[in-house]
Parts: sequence; C-alpha cells; structure tokens
Amino acid sequence: MAIKAYRPTTPAQRQKTTQDFDEITTRKPLKSLVKSKKQQAGKNNSGRITVRHRGGGVKRHYRILTHNLPAGLTLRIEEIEYDPNRSARIARVKDQNGVYYYILADTNMQKGAEIQTGNEAPIETSNRMTLEQIPVGTQVYAIELVPGKGAQMVRAAGASAQLMAKENGYATLRMPSGEVRKVLVACSANIGVVGNVQHQNIKIGSAGRKRRKGIRPTVRGVVMNACDHPHGGGDGGRHGSGKAPRTPWGQLTLGYRTRHNKKTNKMIVRSRHEGKRK
Repeated sequence: MAIKAYRPTTPAQRQKTTQDFDEITTRKPLKSLVKSKKQQAGKNNSGRITVRHRGGGVKRHYRILTHNLPAGLTLRIEEIEYDPNRSARIARVKDQNGVYYYILADTNMQKGAEIQTGNEAPIETSNRMTLEQIPVGTQVYAIELVPGKGAQMVRAAGASAQLMAKENGYATLRMPSGEVRKVLVACSANIGVVGNVQHQNIKIGSAGRKRRKGIRPTVRGVVMNACDHPHGGGDGGRHGSGKAPRTPWGQLTLGYRTRHNKKTNKMIVRSRHEGKRK
C-alpha cells in the first residue's frame, strides 16, 4: 500500500492524504458475513454518553470476522476487502468444505493463495498454529489470550509481536507497545504482520472528513470559561498554569493509570512504561 496525495487546489487538499487501495480486489462484501450496525453516538445501554464527540458519520455494515478458526483447515483466499470498522484489511477465504470466512489480512496475503491452520501446518507466513509450534524470533499477530477463545491481541494495521522465548509452558512476547508479556504456548497465533502498514501515515486533512468518520468537533479546555473546565478562564494571555492537565470533571489525564488487573500482573514481564513493571 502507498500513500496518495492530492493536488493542492484547497488548503484541505494540500494537507490531505489517503490510501491507494491497490491491494483490494473487490468492493462488494459477502452478504452472508455482513450485518447491520447501529450508530450508538457514544452512548451506553442506559442512554448516557460514555464517549464524547461521537455521532453522525456515514452508515457502515459490520463484517463478521472469525478470530478462532478451527484446526485442520486449508483456506483459499478469494478476495482482499476493505473493512470500514477496522484499520486492517480483511480477507475472504473459503475452506475445503466450501465454507466462507472473513479473517485479518496480513502483508503476504494475495488472491488465490492458500493458508492452513493447525499444528500440522507448515511454518509459513499467514498460517495459524499454536505458539508452541512457532520458532523463537518469529513475528506473529492475532494472538489468543485464552486457548480456544480466539485472537484478542495484535489485530491493528501494521501490528506484530515478536516471539522472544518459550519456557515452562509459557511463550514470552514483545508486544507492539514495547511491553513484554507471557502467554500460554497453547494459544494460537498467525505468522506475519497485519497488512495496511501505512495506515498510521494517513493525514485526515479536513474537518468534514473527520465528521464522515463519526467524530464530532472537540473544543479545547483552555478556550472555555472557568466554570466549564479546569483549564478555562484567564485574561486571554498565555495558558498553562503549570498544573497537571485534567478532564472537564477534574480527573488527571496524564500519568494517571487506569489499569488495575491484579490477575494478569504476573504475566507482564516488562511494562511498556519505561521498562517498569505495572
């Protein structure tokens, strides 16, 4: 994938970049693996706004991905498709029994290629097997946390984890964030790197494009009144009083960790925060 620039006919066009979509082979998703998706506008099931600045945007249909493929399948890649609900591309595959699946597409997948699942599969890019069968030093993605539950980690565009070691029934992985953690060797993973690696280099360029993505405008706290935000008020001069930044409700926004999962702390060998353990 390459980044495509526009002719600078307007200020927005001068800044905006997009993808060239060369790797996508079809623009029609498989109807049996698509379902409607309701716009929640940042509200939970009680109708309360839990995520601000969400709403509107173009309509999307959800693609039903299979993150826990059964072992022993030989899958033929039928199409590489765009998915509006994730940064990565998806691949439409068909197994030896004629059943279709949607899976994450990696950098090596091409239309017509074959991939395999299970511990009998060869050690090749795109094949899926348990970490026990994958050699140390290999780049992997779509990693399980619980055997048989399906991929939960390393699913974003361009992401991959490196298998560092295997010892006492656990595999040590270096995550994309820099965190080093342990996972059971019975967990499955795909070999390779998630596709669409240039996704992070795309520049939105215009407010309208952001709105079509379902993201509404955000007002900075420093331009508000003091009654509306902890950062607000002042005489219009230089902002930033030297105090730690806070949310509109007074909670710290930086350096305030919200992770409190004592059950999995022992699985983290090295934290992503400057090499310190969480």
